[in-house]
Parts: sequence; structure tokens; C-alpha cells
Amino acid sequence: AGALERHAAEHGGVDRADDAQVVQLADVGELAGAVVGVENDVGGGDRDVDLTEECRMTLGKWMDKWLDEYMIFKIKEKTMDGYRSIAEHQIKRFIGDKQLAYLTTADIQKFYNKIRKEGRVKPHPLYGYALSDSVVRKIHMTLHEALEEAVRERYIVRNPTNGTAIPKKSYGEKQVLEDSQLDTFMDAIQREPYWHDFFYVEIMTGLRRGEICGLKWTDIDFTAGTMSIRRSVGRTRYGGISIGETKTNAGTRTILMPPSVAELLKAKKDNAINEWIFPHYMTPSEPLHPDTAYRKLKTILKHAELPLIRFHDLRHTFATHATQGGVDAKTLAGILGHTNASFTLDTYTHVTGDMQRNASEIVGKMMKKFMKQE
Repeated sequence: AGALERHAAEHGGVDRADDAQVVQLADVGELAGAVVGVENDVGGGDRDVDLTEECRMTLGKWMDKWLDEYMIFKIKEKTMDGYRSIAEHQIKRFIGDKQLAYLTTADIQKFYNKIRKEGRVKPHPLYGYALSDSVVRKIHMTLHEALEEAVRERYIVRNPTNGTAIPKKSYGEKQVLEDSQLDTFMDAIQREPYWHDFFYVEIMTGLRRGEICGLKWTDIDFTAGTMSIRRSVGRTRYGGISIGETKTNAGTRTILMPPSVAELLKAKKDNAINEWIFPHYMTPSEPLHPDTAYRKLKTILKHAELPLIRFHDLRHTFATHATQGGVDAKTLAGILGHTNASFTLDTYTHVTGDMQRNASEIVGKMMKKFMKQE
């Protein structure tokens, strides 16, 4: 039995949520590492295309117009802040003066190559002005989306980001609490009366930080034993909180709760003071701030002498131990709110030392049996 199963058994057993609702959508954001395309050819083969006068607008001005007029009601405040930062610090700074009509794929490729080496506003102690591959990809996706809108508005003939070579998608090294470390963590939260329930639910469900902070009592159906994830709490630019939708459409989901989680929440509800399952301790009318949960996690880990993992690695820990315990990828994708099972396997399953030892023992037993037969 895995570490999660052992801890759950102490609270009435574990439910692997095999019947959890799984929402399947197309994978979003999966881009090719390098593709071949064509450049805008203003005055060339597309002379007969009727472009509007705005084709002489600079890319910098178009980015402002796109964000202010086209995206303002489509994305969350935090996402908008990220888009604006990319527009100001990379796109407008390096290529913003170029007119839309004269943007070519070669121009965009030179831009990507340049920001990869010197795109930071301030130097990093280790990496200097260089940007990571993942950040370059984010900049590419933002610019691609903005220029797709320009094509629809007939400001340009075709999208010059098509045909550029960008870094391949990669998943950074993630940490996971192995069995002994998970035991230590579970013991540590026992000494935190205010925080125990929060981190127990997190480690047994793998919710995103904003999702667990946004849970309301109306999201819990004790009769059916389900938990519905319907919203996410985020941080505003000025440090406050914003309450919005889940990260993706697949993120809005209903999962079966492990019995131990259902029992814990049922007992907690007897002392509920408002609609939030985990209210802010200073302002109970508001949900717990995600940053507060992050800081508390770091404190618990430090005192327990555990690796200082990210909050998201608790989700990663849940997924890895669930897989190790026998939960199939499709069911796990539904629990985590992923668009498909392959993304779940690629992103959140992690070959731990415990897994390697188990595999080694299994192979060893197989070989002994085979040799005896010989």
C-alpha cells in the first residue's frame, strides 16, 4: 500500500475515485518545436488582398489595442498582467516600432533569438539577461495570438509567427515527497491545528492552490461523497485576492472524495462560520489567500527538515503516489482537471527512488523464477 493509502486508512480507508468525472478536451498550448512557413509578403503575391488602413500601425500599438479592446473581457486579471508584462518588457522593447504590414517571419525569428540571450529586464544572478525556454514559448504564444487577431481584422495577410523555430516544450524537474518524507509531512501537520485540515485535503486531492482556497460548503455533497471544483482564488497585482473561474474548462469538475476527506470535512462543517471551507483567519468573510498558504507550507517544511518544495509539488506528490497506488491515468486526469491523460502522465508522474526500488525487486523476482525454470 502507498503512503497516501496508509494515512487514509487511519481515517476510514481510501477511495481511488475510479468513478470521478473526467472531462476530455483538446490539449491547449502544445506547439511544434520547429515548423516551416511563409513570411508576410506585402506588395508581393498578396497584392490583391484588401487590407485596412491600420496595417501601418506599429506592433507596439497593436499590442496595446489587442489587450485593451480584444482581451479585456476574455482573460483573468492575473493573466492580463502577464500579457502586459510580456508586451512591455519584451515585444515592445525589442520589436514594437516595426509596422504590422512589414513584419516578416525572419523578423520574428530574430526577435526570439535575441530575447533568448538578452530578454530579461534585470540580470539574474545565475543566468544574466537570458530567458528560459519556457518564457520564450510564452512570449511566442502571446505574440502568435495577438497577430492571429490582426489577420482576422485584415491588418495583415498572414501571421508571421508561423514558420518560426521556438524551443521545444519541456517539463522542468519537479520534486515529490517520497514515502518517508510524506510520513514526516503528515506528522508535521498534526502539530498545526489550524492548518491540518487544509493540508490534509490538499495532499489527498491534489487540488491547485487557488482551487482549494476557493472551496465553499456548497461544493460538497456529503450524500454523494463528491467535491465540485468551480472556482479559483488568485492574487491581484496589488496583493489582494481575485475570485474567478478554474484554470481551464476541464478544471471545473466533480470528484469523489476519499472517505477520510469526507469525514474530516463533515466534522469541520459543524464549526463552519461562513460559506468558505477555508476562510482567511484575519478576515473570515474572505477565502484564504493563496500566498498565505504558500508561506505556511514553507514554514512547515523548514521546521520538519523536509525539502522546500513548491506548493504545486504537493499536487505532484498526490499524482505520483496515486499512480503508484494503482489509479489509472484517465481517472487521474479527471481528478486533477487535466484535458487529457497523456498530459497527466508527462507532467505529474515522477519516477521516485521508491518506485525504482520496487521495480528492481519485481525484476529480480522475475529473473530468479526464470532461472529456476532453466
